[in-house]
Amino acid sequence: MTLKYLIQKEFLQIRRNAFLPRLIIVFPIMMMCVMPWVMSMEVKNVVVDVVDNDRSTLSQQLVHRIEASRYFIFNGQKPTYQTALKEIETSKADVVLVIPQHYERDHIQGRQPQVFIAANAVNGTKGAMGSAYLSQIVTANLAGDVADIQSGISTLFLYNKNLNYKVFMIPALFAIVMMLMCGFLPTLNIVGEKEAGTVEQINVTPVSKWAFILAKLIPYWLIALFIITICLILSWLIYGITCQGPLWLVFVLAMSLALFWSSFGLIISNYSDTMQQAIFVMWFFVVCMLLLSGLFTPTRSMPSWAYATTYINPMHYFVDGIRTVFVRGGGLQSVLHQVLALLGISLGMGFCAVQSYKKNH
Repeated sequence: MTLKYLIQKEFLQIRRNAFLPRLIIVFPIMMMCVMPWVMSMEVKNVVVDVVDNDRSTLSQQLVHRIEASRYFIFNGQKPTYQTALKEIETSKADVVLVIPQHYERDHIQGRQPQVFIAANAVNGTKGAMGSAYLSQIVTANLAGDVADIQSGISTLFLYNKNLNYKVFMIPALFAIVMMLMCGFLPTLNIVGEKEAGTVEQINVTPVSKWAFILAKLIPYWLIALFIITICLILSWLIYGITCQGPLWLVFVLAMSLALFWSSFGLIISNYSDTMQQAIFVMWFFVVCMLLLSGLFTPTRSMPSWAYATTYINPMHYFVDGIRTVFVRGGGLQSVLHQVLALLGISLGMGFCAVQSYKKNH
């Protein structure tokens, strides 16, 4: 009965707060409606300068192909390479394509014309992808058509046949929303009660540590359940993207992650005296776990010492598991390792949250 009234108290506090109920509803909606359009995995709007030293029909055909590409912004033809390079140095252009003299003649005579591409690699991804796109267009121009190049190649895309980046990013947004909502809100909860002085009133009551911590955790588990449901509905209504695997596995993974972050947040709040201190400590761990989870970059691309941290990073297990279930349609057998690892870490963190709470009678 004590636990029931403590949980009721937590919901009353949330409801009486003018900001929290709106945040719990609006934040996941905004993340799902805006971020899939913004967090694009495609590189577009690469500004290109062209130096055409041949001025032939074939070279102008190449220029028109670049103009027609949806990946480039054609910045015009420049008289010399030095002029185009100055635009790269002043960030007015990203890539320069130099077409040599006798470009068409060499092609007609069976020789391979050498086209020069210079890319601004300050943004390494944009420079590399822009150069790759240009190389494909140059090759296609010499071959006559892209289909001629790919005639001997058969490619089969598994799980995401249309290469829709939203299918890849939506499970990642699930992870971000769960982490921020179920991490920061419990972190600020006990610290807020410390600053208000209400936690001292709890300390002089016969309420056990387990009952007190459970009363802090259960409301955020229910909030996590609400959030993941909203995210799944919005991904279906707005983008037509649905879970390819068992839906209950998504909820198991989400609730396990919610257990970890809510417990971790309570641990931080138990050792923090002010909200500012709790926010900075929580933000430090959030950024580290997020960047090392494989959410944005493949974990196999990391150095060996950084890859070793994924074995204790619950975000890595959640991201790997949710993409396997949501995108690939994997079942329990496919994500059993991730589920058990995530549950083990989360239960251990929940136990630590209880032990870290110092109840002074």
